Amino acid sequence: MITLIALRNFLLRPWRSLFLLLGYSLGVGVMIVLLSIGEALLTQARQERLIGGGQITVLPEGIDVEVLKTGGLGGMFFSIDHARFIYRQLLAAPRLRPWIAAAAPQIDSKLLYLRTRNGREVAVEATGEIPSLSRAVGGAAELASGGWNDDDLDRRWRDPSAAELRDEIDHFHLPPANARNDTTWGEWHYFNVLSSDHKQWVYVSLIVGGRIPDGSWGGQVLVTLHQQGRRSRRFVTAVPSTQVQLSLERADLTIGESTVRLLSDGRYAVHARAREEGSAAIAEVNLTVTPTPGAYFPGAALSSSELVSGYAVPALRADADGSICVDSLGCERLAHVQAYHDHNWGVWRGVSWEWGAARAGQYAILYGRVEPPDSVAASQPLFVYVVDSLGFLRVFRPRTIAYTDQPRTNPLGLAVPRTAEMFDARGNDTLRVSLRVEDATVTDTRRPLIQRGDYMNARRIARPFFLQMKGVATLDGRIGGKIIHADGYGFFETYR
Repeated sequence: MITLIALRNFLLRPWRSLFLLLGYSLGVGVMIVLLSIGEALLTQARQERLIGGGQITVLPEGIDVEVLKTGGLGGMFFSIDHARFIYRQLLAAPRLRPWIAAAAPQIDSKLLYLRTRNGREVAVEATGEIPSLSRAVGGAAELASGGWNDDDLDRRWRDPSAAELRDEIDHFHLPPANARNDTTWGEWHYFNVLSSDHKQWVYVSLIVGGRIPDGSWGGQVLVTLHQQGRRSRRFVTAVPSTQVQLSLERADLTIGESTVRLLSDGRYAVHARAREEGSAAIAEVNLTVTPTPGAYFPGAALSSSELVSGYAVPALRADADGSICVDSLGCERLAHVQAYHDHNWGVWRGVSWEWGAARAGQYAILYGRVEPPDSVAASQPLFVYVVDSLGFLRVFRPRTIAYTDQPRTNPLGLAVPRTAEMFDARGNDTLRVSLRVEDATVTDTRRPLIQRGDYMNARRIARPFFLQMKGVATLDGRIGGKIIHADGYGFFETYR
């Protein structure tokens, strides 16, 4: 029946039928050609020497590999975030040395635009690599003449010195366009140091903030002394922008008489001088902070129309030597005590956070979550970043942190945590972090000049009480087939 209908339709309208048949034939032919080309591309993609050498290609999560191989839109304009960190702490790290002989970063045949001196733009195809690393994986191009060797920028990418690494992640920033005139912009160096008996500790913050660089802005030095079970003492000094020197390429910072200097061997020399609130007492801090190699967090940044937030930890695990002097108490000497250093920047109107860092045996952990004013963003999981003696170890994403409050209240009438717990499982790896709070300080952030927030503006947030806690963190779980059990001291923050 179908054959009879087709024959009668052909006899009734022969030219239309021939035209449709020709179009169908062309379509089939084009499809056959495209399939043949795609098969050839896939065959080439399986040859490691045709895609840059090596045996494994690392791509960012979410890239459609099949579309990438056939040159579709899904394979254009991607990049691997924190590629330097991935190379140094994963692919070329001591932990994987028995399995990975060499790793090389490569960018192949990417479209770039060059602008000439007369303003004309020229499209070019560019390839980038580090010559020595490409040779190591067997992916270097054959030279017709000349030389192709690493320069100093290549060396800094693959193997920076301790000071170069920290300048890379610990330098200061100018506010982006959407925060250029925001008075709540702030950026600061933060250090904490714990005494050898774990009964005394100090927070040191050197902060710049305001309408940087063309408006009204300045600097602030804040030193907070704590002794377990006693009232904390706050020392504050504020200076105008004319007494502030910051660097967009280095970690160095000067605020009046106070300074942070990154030494050539990667240690920090910290000098802070401030006056106590409500008295004439002066606190003077002189510290040399020595970061543990490999124990750092390379940084993360969030940006939207309402939130700009950046955070890096150049010294997740560190030791400190030096002195802390107060007029009425004299000087206390410190030798090889536990220390920590991070760097924050952003706009903090309406923002709160969960945060903590602790040293537990051979491990150190960092956890946190930034909570913008909207409830959707605040419901995101936390991250727990784990390092050991070989550097980065694992990231976990607990959904929540569960607090158990103390039965008593502080002078503000606010319940403070007694314990807290987080848990997450990633494949065969698990981690439970249990916190035991030994001391807590509550700050009403509706007043200005707080420890870690707006530069000189009162906070307007739903949970205005800022809790800074000291205590013990206990780690339990299994990572990479190894059972984890360790505990040690750390500092934790939350809002109520």
